[in-house]
Order: sequence, then structure tokens, then C-alpha cells
Amino acid sequence: MADAVRLDAVRKTYGRGESEVVALAGVTRTFPSGSFTAVMGPSGSGKSTLLQCAAGLVQPTDGRVTVGDTDLTGLDETKLTLLRRRLIGFVFQSFNLVSSLTAAQNVALPLRLAGRRPGRDEVRQALAAVGLDGRAGHRPAELSGGQQQRVAIARALITRPAVVFADEPTGALDSASGQDVMRLLSETVQRHGQTVIMVTHDPVAAAYADRVVFLADGRLAGELAQPTAEAIATRMSQVGRSG
Repeated sequence: MADAVRLDAVRKTYGRGESEVVALAGVTRTFPSGSFTAVMGPSGSGKSTLLQCAAGLVQPTDGRVTVGDTDLTGLDETKLTLLRRRLIGFVFQSFNLVSSLTAAQNVALPLRLAGRRPGRDEVRQALAAVGLDGRAGHRPAELSGGQQQRVAIARALITRPAVVFADEPTGALDSASGQDVMRLLSETVQRHGQTVIMVTHDPVAAAYADRVVFLADGRLAGELAQPTAEAIATRMSQVGRSG
């Protein structure tokens, strides 16, 4: 199975000298195509930095990040932006929808930014796939939190990216809406071979993944395959003590 994302000895530091903070301390990890990986760890463990480096949002201090066949090392911001539009989708805790645009317009936005005129059926199908075919004309303020996150998922998927990065996608949702969102992300992997890499603090959300990778102090601290919420919670308590 090919790798959707590969990190080779990725190190990320902030500051210099005595004030230097090591966010990632030489992480090497592959994320296979068609896999769903949750990344977990205590606060300050480096999980958000790992996501940002893997997605090309932050340049590592040392090491190499590869998305598909593209090495991100040394790419300038213009090339990184074009690559993200072509290969990467994002789902954030805060939804990041444009408040003045309808659900359909928000979903179509990545296509417009890439210079492609979105077809009406294409956008409608994207919304239908997340259960919002009747909400195309609604603006974010007219939607519940769970519905807004569904719009964000449709927006992330409409360009058929190589990988979707999700940063605490259920963090602003109630438990029922959160589970709906996690089922949608899981279905994109199982039905469409999508690759999802998700940072979360929630063992219930992480249990939807194929595998959970744990970080502590900027280093890999183990993993669980075919995880359950209970097993994840137990491992997190151990990682928290060791970190």
C-alpha cells in the first residue's frame, strides 16, 4: 500500500538558546493511503505541530515531509499553497466557514480558489453525501454546529484530496453530533479509500480510526491498532504519566 504522507526525522523547534522549545523531536512515521489514523497525546505533546508539518502549514526545522510523491522540503509558500489546494483537505474544530456564504458556496470555495467553476450537481452531491441536501441555501448561522461541521467535511472532500487533516473535528460539538461527524469521516475511508489523519483528545472519536498513534514530549510513544475507546483511555493515562 502506498503512503499518503511520510515524515522522516521531522524536528520542529520554536525560539532559540535557553528559550528554545522542542515541539517535535525527530518523528518518523508513515500514513498509508486509505487509512484513518488518530493522533493523541497530552497537552504540549506535539500532536498539533505534527499535523501542521504533515499538512505543509508549518515548515519543519529539520527532516522531510512527503505528501504522495511530492517532497515538501524547500517548497516556497506559493508552491505549498498550490499543493494544499490540489492534494489536501482540512476540517477544523471551529469549522472555519465563511459566514456570508451559503452552505453550497462554502463547499464550492476550494474549487473556485483552484480556478475551477464548480458544477451545481457536483456541490449538491457533496452536500447530499453528508446529509445536507436540503440545506444548500442556508448560511452558517442558520445551521447547528453539527451541520456546520458536515459542511466543512463536504468542503474538504469536494476536491477529492489525497489526504484529509482533521484537527479536533468534534471538539465544539455535543456527543451525538460528534459521533455523526466521526461516522462520516470513517465512511469516507471505508467507501472511497480516503486517507484521514486526525488530532483529537477524545477516546470515543479516536476509536473510529483504524489506528491511534500516541505522542509524548514531541516523540512517538506507541500506537494501538483497531482501538476501542476503553483501550485508548487506558493508554492515554499511561502516556500522560510517562510524559
